[in-house]
Amino acid sequence: MTRGPLFAVGPKPPPPPLPLLVILLVVAVLGTRGGSCYASAADRPQPPVEIRAAVILPADAKFIITLSKVMPVLDIAVRDLYAKGILREADVTFKFMQKDDKCEDIEAMRSGFDLILNGRVDLFLGPTCDYGVDLVARMIKFWNAPLLTTGGFTNDFSLDKRDPKSKYFLLVRTGTLDFQDIADVVLSVLNRVFFRYSWKNVLLIYDIDGYWRVSGKQSCGLMAKTLVEMFKGNASIQYDTFDLAKNPQNNLTENLRNEVGPKYTIMVVCASPSRVRDILLAAEELNMIDSGEYVFFNIELFSSLNNESLTPWYVSNDTTERNERARKAYGALLTVTARTPNNDAYRNFSVEVKRVAEEKYNYTFGNESVSTFVTAFYDAVLLYGLALNETLASGGNQSDGAAIVKAMWNKTFTGITGDVNIDANGDRIADYSLLDMDPETNEFKIVANYIGVKQSLEYVPGMSIHWAGGRTNPPPDTPACGFDNSLCKTMPGYAILSIVLSSVVVILAIASALIYRHYKLEAEIASMTWKVSYNDIIKVPQDKWRMSMTSLIRRNSQRTVISEDLMSLMSQCEYGRQMFIQTAFYKGNKVALKTLKRSRLELTRARLLELKRLKDLHHDHLVRFYGACIEPNYCCLLTEYCPKGSLQDILENDQFKLDWMFRYSLMHDIVKGMCYLHSSELRSHGGLKSSNCVVDSRFVLKIADFGLRSLRNNHTNESNSDSDSYAYWKAFLWTAPELLRLSHPPPEGTQKGDVYSFAIIVHEIVTRQGPFYLGNIEPLSPKEIVDSVKSKEKCLRPSVADLSCDEEVGALMKRCWTEDPADRPDFTTLKAVIRKLNKDYESNNILDNLLTRMEQYANNLETLVEERTADYLEEKRKCEELLYQLLPKSVASQLILGQSVVAETYDNVTIYFSDIVGFTSLSAESTPLQVVDLLNDLYTCFDSIIENFDVYKVETIGDAYMVVSGLPVRNGNSHAREIARMSLALRSAVHSFTIKHRPNDQLKLRIGIHTGPCVTGVVGLKMPRYCLFGDTVNTASRMESNGQALKIHVSPQTKEVLDTFGTFDLELRGEIEMKGKGKVTTYWLLGEKTPTTEAGTADPAGTTTATTPAAITATATTGTATSATTTLALAGTAPPVNSIGSFSKMHTTNSVGSSSAKSTTNSIANHNNITASTPLLQGDNG
Repeated sequence: MTRGPLFAVGPKPPPPPLPLLVILLVVAVLGTRGGSCYASAADRPQPPVEIRAAVILPADAKFIITLSKVMPVLDIAVRDLYAKGILREADVTFKFMQKDDKCEDIEAMRSGFDLILNGRVDLFLGPTCDYGVDLVARMIKFWNAPLLTTGGFTNDFSLDKRDPKSKYFLLVRTGTLDFQDIADVVLSVLNRVFFRYSWKNVLLIYDIDGYWRVSGKQSCGLMAKTLVEMFKGNASIQYDTFDLAKNPQNNLTENLRNEVGPKYTIMVVCASPSRVRDILLAAEELNMIDSGEYVFFNIELFSSLNNESLTPWYVSNDTTERNERARKAYGALLTVTARTPNNDAYRNFSVEVKRVAEEKYNYTFGNESVSTFVTAFYDAVLLYGLALNETLASGGNQSDGAAIVKAMWNKTFTGITGDVNIDANGDRIADYSLLDMDPETNEFKIVANYIGVKQSLEYVPGMSIHWAGGRTNPPPDTPACGFDNSLCKTMPGYAILSIVLSSVVVILAIASALIYRHYKLEAEIASMTWKVSYNDIIKVPQDKWRMSMTSLIRRNSQRTVISEDLMSLMSQCEYGRQMFIQTAFYKGNKVALKTLKRSRLELTRARLLELKRLKDLHHDHLVRFYGACIEPNYCCLLTEYCPKGSLQDILENDQFKLDWMFRYSLMHDIVKGMCYLHSSELRSHGGLKSSNCVVDSRFVLKIADFGLRSLRNNHTNESNSDSDSYAYWKAFLWTAPELLRLSHPPPEGTQKGDVYSFAIIVHEIVTRQGPFYLGNIEPLSPKEIVDSVKSKEKCLRPSVADLSCDEEVGALMKRCWTEDPADRPDFTTLKAVIRKLNKDYESNNILDNLLTRMEQYANNLETLVEERTADYLEEKRKCEELLYQLLPKSVASQLILGQSVVAETYDNVTIYFSDIVGFTSLSAESTPLQVVDLLNDLYTCFDSIIENFDVYKVETIGDAYMVVSGLPVRNGNSHAREIARMSLALRSAVHSFTIKHRPNDQLKLRIGIHTGPCVTGVVGLKMPRYCLFGDTVNTASRMESNGQALKIHVSPQTKEVLDTFGTFDLELRGEIEMKGKGKVTTYWLLGEKTPTTEAGTADPAGTTTATTPAAITATATTGTATSATTTLALAGTAPPVNSIGSFSKMHTTNSVGSSSAKSTTNSIANHNNITASTPLLQGDNG
């Protein structure tokens, strides 16, 4: 048997002979396995299935994967198989048969044959050494037994294994390492990091037996072979190989100098950790590390969680000097390794493995960590259990290795080493990590992860690669001076002479330029380009400004013509706070006008020079100085106008939402402006505070009130001459303590004083509580605060407790307001700190920053609009709900839209009328408030009952109650049934109704119902009413007035409709004389038979059967007590609706249903007069 391409790298050992006896044994075993065993099994009863698993691994502890380490893992895995319910112990048992293969291919094959000859083998766990996997994996397909291994790293095993004819058909790899995957990771890193910087030459350094403890001989040789195959497929990579086995250890430094230094600057290394350390020490000796022009890329085939993997440069038995050299050399090393789980579950599992190994297998791990190559056998057993369970469930058996292996393909589950994804080729898709040494801790940390499922390299947030030699980017493909310094040749003498002469010429040119600049400066000072004529200034009168603003506020339809700055004033200041600055127009530009309290201005050379400097000062974060007017009695300064107001105004405006992106941007703007100001000839500000940090229309913060400090201070002192005023002392809250202690501080201030002022502003931005917020401390007046700051004993500062900001911001404030000015950072340092805080929110593109800020402002306005819209919609909903209680929804919707409501005819509806017998006498014997409570309780009860029926309440007039069904929404013939059931429910409720002030009296309800045609319409525009017209209304009223107490009087028309349902119990009353109708045969409604359909189901009439009246009555009665506590007039919200002929009744309803208790009392007290004026209810006339 030949070993094929597996031995393409390194010395090729002679292939072992395969004797004829071995081949005959294979044939004999195959015949035995397929013959008598299965014949005899068919005759036996079915005992638990025994899985005979062959564990073929080295026994020598020098290897990473050994029998004594793996067997505890297998025991725990079988236990968890049963515990998780994947397999049942009563159905399946495992028998592990151990064999020592010594990590040799022939021993592995011999172990396999021995186990097969001694009995059936259902599963092979191992071998893990590549050459042993190669031989055993070729044989297992003849034995139809799967082979699961955490080894088998070479790319030969990555070839397609799905075809039963392939060499490794039944091989499944569950380990966390694959040479092909590592090659993909290396190529991904090279493409992602190096080749974007024009890297193209790579040297592959390998020690052919570098990691023999993991996978046996030629481990790194096979890894190098895989990388070479990968590089061959990439035309952009120029590569070469360097075999350490062919170069003696004592000549390593010389070999690197001769073979590596002159050709390559990037090296991929695969060797044992000790050999990697020797390579890096040799590179450090050749100055490859300090130059920062060489990068080493280490492939680590085995890693662990112990400190040796985190600090591989340190060797305890080496000298301190060599360890220090190694530490520096490892700064040029990047390491790729299999991703190791680092969680509590894995650590607990490792502890359990060590315990079982010591107790059952007499093996002690000591400080050695449990390798993922060992723990991955746990995942292999879980995978086999899942596949076996699936195979047995589908009718297969444990001897069908092909079916079990196919069940493992494309399988995903959670194992002890993380998520286990087996692809369609039976290989685990593993993840890998890229490690770099942190120069602060000198430990290797993960900077990127290669996600195997995504096949992508993802950087860890907040982590970056540290390059040797202090570089911020990878070094170039070729050193600056070339590999042999040929590009940095020494210059000849004539070149030196040329440089000297050129230098003299340059010096003379500079001197000439300085002289020219001096005379030009004097000319510019004399020209006074900053001077502004008063006639060019167009002022805006304050009274006209206020008048125009008020006019625009009143005319909402014209708000679109308001300029952006005016809208800012209106929205943020309630036309006040930002209007203290006087504005004017100068050459078409709106400017801020600062009038000086001087009749004339003396122009000294120093003042002229300062005015020129202000005119020439241009920066995005400094207010532009247009000029100054020095005409007598009109002295003023003209600066850029920023319509959004000052930073102080924005911070005090609670409606303006400031997220941290916006706050950091404001801080950054201040720092950039101050940094430029400090580097200019002005040197300092001297009065920095939130009130002179202004914001323009694009939300860019600009610093104002700098320069000409003598003029500004004089103006300030005059305006704040009262030293006891609040405003006078508040102006000093931003002043540094060392300046407060001076009797005559410099007018222009100091740079360190500006830093202190910046700290107070940052505190304002963070807290939005004004300057010098002291938290829970008792509030102090500005004078008390200034005195405490000035005092060296107290050293009062704003409170930084419980700030909702990053700790770096709090530390920044403390550094800036420290007592000693020398300890405060300058604005250049602050600029770097703020840029770091703001790096996620701000780009280097000015347009992007402006757009981001405008978007933030727009979002803030959108939030305010949404809140106002939500409030409006909520109020609209309440109004509509109230309107829908007064009018039908369809009618109300038409009225809201401004449409006229056309009268509508209904062919058949049923109308209900009821009255309380003896209500007049009951009212006479009760107080008005008692009558109100009685009617409120009664009609609240009625209202809760009728909600369960398809009816519409028309009106309540005193003790009368009118309801209709069949309008405004037609419901076929169900209207009669709905009214009948409602009547039964109301009558039942009256039986149990209790009058609170006369609990022993029984309330007697008289009910009449009638069915017939009807016309509806809306009457009037002021307080429109939904009215019913037609003889049906009169007849229904007369049915009630001719009825009897606690009885339901039914007309023949209603009786005819009710008979169609066949569920109502009606009793003939006989003929009665009815006004306008003559003699009419009427009926009493006694009740309803129990419906055959369940509540809520459809009946033959096509409507839904309502809940039984008794149940509804019980529900309504229960809720009466609660509703009775309200003081609503009569029955809560009585809709302003009327029926034909009841116009006096309409007025009565308004009186009784009004919210005034007085009018309600009077209306009920005159109940006798009310009923006399409503003949339709009494049946007096037609």
